[in-house]
Amino acid sequence: MEYFAGLDVSMEETHICVLDRDGTLIREGKARSSPDAISDFLAAGPTCAGVVFETGRMAPMLYHGLTERGIPVQCIESRQAYQALKSLAGHKSDRNDARGLAHLARTGFYKPTHVKSLSAHAIRSLIAARKKLVGQRVTIDNQIRGLVVVFGVRLPRALSPAFKDAALKVSTGVPGLHAALNGLFAAREAILAAVAAIDADVKKMARKSKTCSRLMTVPGVGPITALAFAAAVDDPSRFRRSRDVGPYLGLVPRRHQSGEVDYVGSISKRGDTRVRTLLYEAANVMLTRYAGPLKLKEWALAIGARSTMRKARVALARRLAIVLHAMMRDQTEFQFA
Repeated sequence: MEYFAGLDVSMEETHICVLDRDGTLIREGKARSSPDAISDFLAAGPTCAGVVFETGRMAPMLYHGLTERGIPVQCIESRQAYQALKSLAGHKSDRNDARGLAHLARTGFYKPTHVKSLSAHAIRSLIAARKKLVGQRVTIDNQIRGLVVVFGVRLPRALSPAFKDAALKVSTGVPGLHAALNGLFAAREAILAAVAAIDADVKKMARKSKTCSRLMTVPGVGPITALAFAAAVDDPSRFRRSRDVGPYLGLVPRRHQSGEVDYVGSISKRGDTRVRTLLYEAANVMLTRYAGPLKLKEWALAIGARSTMRKARVALARRLAIVLHAMMRDQTEFQFA
């Protein structure tokens, strides 16, 4: 007899349910949300042929920890699990969710999702921290602009040295404004120092990575884009074709078809928003700043000529995703011809 388990994971505790092939309840209970505690709970019962849980913040740690302990665990997309669990229980509870996930494991009615390596998550956390800090710096810059515009002063570009000088010049002799600007500029300088430190780490990591060094041979792709794309793909072999990366990153049009209704909308924007944005920026750099002859650029400009440049950038970003994945898979550099 085969046995299957479902795990409903929360930060503190995980509800566990074990069923047999026929759906009969074998055992259920709770364990601390750690690989050791969950592994001990499962080891006390019959050996499970499959263990299923949903994606979430705890998923990478639990997946890799349980896999190292020899447990055949699969992670499924939370949106798919949500739709399936709604039809399996009259009311939502952690216990019912664990039982529903066990039924999914038993029937095989799920599509497993790839769980990125912990090293890939570490790179993604670095890039996410940089984005948050840059956003905070922009927020402070806008706050400074709003404070001094009351006095009739419009400040220059935020990253120019004249930005701070012009703002502090306005506040001279105005005690309240001067104190406010000093505090904001102190926080701003600390953020700029933190961003510079992260940028140095990003460049160092990109130089050490052979994969990133190859990806950066593409015009418009810098260290941040190369690291973010490599971390998002993680394992190139998990995509059967390079063109499957476009839908994974939400760079393909949405389609709705039902009977006589069939229309194509804008891009789905599903998947990694950060990588999708970076690819769009790389496409824009290739179109506006790269001066050399390039077939990819000519192809995108032709799209822009018969449609819009925005669509051309999106199409080029999707093509860049295909090219970058092929370069990762084949371990080759970009071919300009």
